[in-house]
Amino acid sequence: MNPAPNLILIGPMGAGKTCIGRRLAERFTLDFVDADQAIVDSTGASIPAIFEHSGEAGFRQHERQVLHALLDGHGQLVSTGGGAVLDPDNRAAIARRGFVVYLRVSVPAQLERLARDRGRPLLQRPDREQVLHDMAAARDPLYQGLADLTLDTDLYTPAEATAQLVLRLAAQWQRQETPE
Repeated sequence: MNPAPNLILIGPMGAGKTCIGRRLAERFTLDFVDADQAIVDSTGASIPAIFEHSGEAGFRQHERQVLHALLDGHGQLVSTGGGAVLDPDNRAAIARRGFVVYLRVSVPAQLERLARDRGRPLLQRPDREQVLHDMAAARDPLYQGLADLTLDTDLYTPAEATAQLVLRLAAQWQRQETPE
């Protein structure tokens, strides 16, 4: 067993972090927190608006502040943004404050799942497939390095992925009830 105060989902966009995260939070009676939504709530601006006005660097600064504040809590399932792992301090906080589940997804599955999504600033380019391949090459080693558990979501519906994770988490994760 690996005790931790929070469950933390990492992985690329389109992996199912929000959808699966909500289901897992309910199964384990955890508070579900979407880090990207928490950024929107704290800034009062949409993620595309933050990118437009502050660039990716400005967004990453907001992401770091919000993520660190969230990870100070306990009894939560935190769904991170796909790029949260790029910051070494974020990686350290994630590893320290949670049992980390990497939801892996292939680029073809991402393209299918995100085909109609226009709210992701990093994909507002004609070469979406190349962008996703480049992000995967840079981020996959970081996701793998943080993961306590990995699940490939390509072949599962959200309900099936949740069922797989419930079984695996029951065997590998122990909820740490009190804050450190």
